[in-house]
Amino acid sequence: MQFTAQQIAAMIQGKLEGDPQVSVSTVARIEDAGENALSFVANPKYEEFLYSSKAAIIIINDSLELEKPVSNTLIRVKDAYSSFALLLEQYHQIVSGQQKTGIEDQSYIAPTAKIGEKVYIAAFAYIAENAIIGAGSRIYPGCYVGPNAVIGENTTLFAGVKIYDSCVVGNRVVIHAGTVIGGDGFGFAPQSDLTYKKIPQIGNVVVEDNVEIGANTTIDRATMGSTVIHRGVKLDNLVMIAHNVEIGENTVIAAQSGISGSTKIGKNCVMGGQIGVVGHIQIADGTKINAQSGVSKAVSVPNSILNGSPAFDYKSSLKSQAIFRNLPEMQQRIYKLEEMVQELTALLTPQHIEYKK
Repeated sequence: MQFTAQQIAAMIQGKLEGDPQVSVSTVARIEDAGENALSFVANPKYEEFLYSSKAAIIIINDSLELEKPVSNTLIRVKDAYSSFALLLEQYHQIVSGQQKTGIEDQSYIAPTAKIGEKVYIAAFAYIAENAIIGAGSRIYPGCYVGPNAVIGENTTLFAGVKIYDSCVVGNRVVIHAGTVIGGDGFGFAPQSDLTYKKIPQIGNVVVEDNVEIGANTTIDRATMGSTVIHRGVKLDNLVMIAHNVEIGENTVIAAQSGISGSTKIGKNCVMGGQIGVVGHIQIADGTKINAQSGVSKAVSVPNSILNGSPAFDYKSSLKSQAIFRNLPEMQQRIYKLEEMVQELTALLTPQHIEYKK
């Protein structure tokens, strides 16, 4: 499928500089794009590739001032990265409109399940009793949708996704392969004989609209009530969300992070990879937490930036890291100062001390 520069500019409301009829059939990174490719430059670190790239069409920011002439066709927009993402989204919608619908052989759908219009259910998918699959949703091979579970409209479950009983997934949700929604929360009561008694997990998981969940992520069902992933949340691969956690709207969490039970994460938070958050605390709206940080107490001030383990104010943590790196040198200086103090003390004879008095 080919698109001209004029068509692409219209899609993203950009301003053309160059040949409006030049066409592309693929997308590529700016540093290795071929002559039939569309690319973009949003990060100043990659600007140098703009002047040597073979890409036919390049999307750039309005604010970018060219240092050299270029032969490529340019499309200027306010935000090149967002525009490129929008373009890919529109392209995906065009392509997905050609995808097949229907129910493949060797899938199982319980007689009491309700299936919407234009749904795709692949072979070896299992739709249990009283489950609901909304219109336009796609269920890929090996998926399990448990009893009384609800899948909204235009939602995609990639291969091997498991949705346990009574869990609710909203509209336009994307869940990648291997993810488990609604497994039991980690609830065990210590006993006097040093064993553990399992606490039944009778709640569910609610995933609201426009959420995307990466591969092999796990979201545990609540002990009672619901574990809630609010609208617009983006979870990376290999994220662990424990029972009764609540993730606020438009929060993003990177890979290998874990949120302990009953913690409430605010709206619009940004959490880097390999973050650990203890249970039963609240994280304020807009909080940003650097990768590999450990959050051990509540964050009450909105828009805080945290770093380290235990995590604390970002700027203070950088100063502490700088001091830590200089500790060996500082130790030697302290040793020398101690030697000087000893030498000065030795010079202070009793007569000298008496004279000073």
